[in-house]
Amino acid sequence: MTDASINASTVTAQPRVDEASFGDYFALLKPRVMSLVVFTALVGLLAAPVPVHPFVGFCAILFIAIGGGASGALNMWWDADIDKVMKRTKGRPIPSGKVEEGEALALGLALSGLSVIMLGLATNWIAGAFLAFTIFFYVVVYTMWLKRSTPQNIVIGGAAGAFPPVIGWVAATGSMPLEPWLMFALTFMWTPPHFWALALFMRSDYDDAGVPMLTVTHGRRATRTHILIYTVLLSVLAVGTAFSNIGGPVYLTVALILNALFLSGAWKISRRTEADSEADNFKVERSFFKLSLLYLFLHFGAILVEALLKPYGLGGWS
Repeated sequence: MTDASINASTVTAQPRVDEASFGDYFALLKPRVMSLVVFTALVGLLAAPVPVHPFVGFCAILFIAIGGGASGALNMWWDADIDKVMKRTKGRPIPSGKVEEGEALALGLALSGLSVIMLGLATNWIAGAFLAFTIFFYVVVYTMWLKRSTPQNIVIGGAAGAFPPVIGWVAATGSMPLEPWLMFALTFMWTPPHFWALALFMRSDYDDAGVPMLTVTHGRRATRTHILIYTVLLSVLAVGTAFSNIGGPVYLTVALILNALFLSGAWKISRRTEADSEADNFKVERSFFKLSLLYLFLHFGAILVEALLKPYGLGGWS
């Protein structure tokens, strides 16, 4: 990696080691991240109080997924210089030489335009505009600006990953009441402790790449404290959501159990020292990170269950 101020356009393209396959181009779309986008958007769509025709719903989720994939491709294009020096990302299509930077840029731009236009045509133009804004926020605001300029990159940039349930709701209703923003807030507040836990045991990657992650700028001690603070705030929000129109007994049960586990994990992390972590290879931090993946999935899964039960008079508090 070069200095963090050098952007992707100044990096000499890696020679292609072999013809790129469909899998290489698909990897540009960040399928793991896309799966989270698809699931949260689907929950937003189905939790909305307006029935959606199955074909329209399918198209909405498809184009939201394509928009999320387009963001991933543009992110990999811009971050090619730092991806090639981070252990976690050096196997990606561009740094490994399988796909050229220009190809990633072209794919990302083409899919961005396609997804926005088709979502607008399939549902409504408010949803299409919101998807366009989400792509812009992730690529320009987070990737090009925040990621390399401030340790608050994950905190502010996390909004990009929190928009899909709102887009799903808007695609169904054309409106944005409180409920989709509660789902937004849940993802937004979850993002910092999730990524900071990863940064605790992957700090050398961010050091090498010159990315000002909180662990790099303020150290692991401060990061542990931040994880605890955000987890407390997240838990209050998550449990409180149970008493909204998208909550109910099922969600409340899930939220109480998960947030008790999450708070316990955050407390353990906050009490750890560098010696503790190095002695067991960050075992507690790695466990917390794995739990964080399950945390968001189960919360949104509970919201989905409540939505599916409502037609039978079983969901919610009614």
